[in-house]
Amino acid sequence: MDLANRPFRSVLYIPGSKTRALDKTRTLPVDAIIFDLEDAVTPEAKIEARDILGSALAVGGYGNRTRIIRINGLDSEWGAGDVSALKDAGADAFLLPKVNSAADVQALADILGDTPIWAMIETPLGVLNALEIAAHPQISGFVAGTNDLAKELNCRYRADRLPLQNALQTLLLAARAQGIVAIDGVYNQFKDDAGLRAECQQGRDLGFDGKTLIHPAQIDVTNAEFAPSDDEIDLAKRQIAAFEAAKADGKGVAVVDGKIVENLHIETASRMIAKANAIADLKAE
Repeated sequence: MDLANRPFRSVLYIPGSKTRALDKTRTLPVDAIIFDLEDAVTPEAKIEARDILGSALAVGGYGNRTRIIRINGLDSEWGAGDVSALKDAGADAFLLPKVNSAADVQALADILGDTPIWAMIETPLGVLNALEIAAHPQISGFVAGTNDLAKELNCRYRADRLPLQNALQTLLLAARAQGIVAIDGVYNQFKDDAGLRAECQQGRDLGFDGKTLIHPAQIDVTNAEFAPSDDEIDLAKRQIAAFEAAKADGKGVAVVDGKIVENLHIETASRMIAKANAIADLKAE
């Protein structure tokens, strides 16, 4: 699948130490999986988790789902060992927690090799340095660590996430400036579909490519909210057709549903259709 159009609507955290969860994930309709060796694994299970996860990746069966390994921080006693044990396990990317600077990324790149790196942006310093982090040549994605960031900011929880808006938009600006993937943080109340839907809609409105999830029950809502709707696809197709007709008549703009359509709208429409096609390809797998 074309990486530029690969969907990242739903990005599910799975404990790297839980064989049953690793098996179940092969059947879940998620776009990407974060195999977690950090927060989801207790200290006494971290070393064994490397072998469990390595065996699961060797068996395979995850299809076109993007496979991302979140290691422990390199400043911990486990981070470097995670990389050494799993750098050749076939992951599509490694996710580094609490990235504060491009130097943190380089420290991982020095021991990882050429595998793409994703960065957790979950500290005030990480947000403030988001552009230099995104510009590192090995970085291909950002994940917003909203829980840790809220803790560091000492902000109150609000359903509208107003206290986090500056940070979320800053990391999005950096991601878009460098052309990398940007994934929104988790929604903690996994039995609250209405709240999840609202936060997904906000994340998509901001510009995120998708959302990280803590439970399989969140997949369907997230996939639906981050996918182009039938109405959006229909409008995109009509915009493209109208613009092509206008060009054939020597015009630089078209009108669809009473609104001007220019080349920039066609670029957006084309990306939307490409994303819809990529989602359809995943479903057909």
